[in-house]
Amino acid sequence: MTTHEIKAMLPGIFYRKPSPEEPNYKSVGDTVAKGDVIGLIEVMKSFHQVTSDVDGAITAFPTDNEDSIVPGQTLAVIEI
Repeated sequence: MTTHEIKAMLPGIFYRKPSPEEPNYKSVGDTVAKGDVIGLIEVMKSFHQVTSDVDGAITAFPTDNEDSIVPGQTLAVIEI
């Protein structure tokens, strides 16, 4: 199988859930479709959705919830 990495497009804080009380958008093992939201990046109190650009199954989240990130950093790995 081939893998695809979803990378950060902005610097900021990566969130895997919409709010602290809500479940993660996606977890390892979940299927994902092109356009599905997998997380958020917060930049100066502005939130930007991170979406999948492929169909597949999530195999890893190398970046943890609330980690500081830089552009180009891998946020999720998807098996396609």
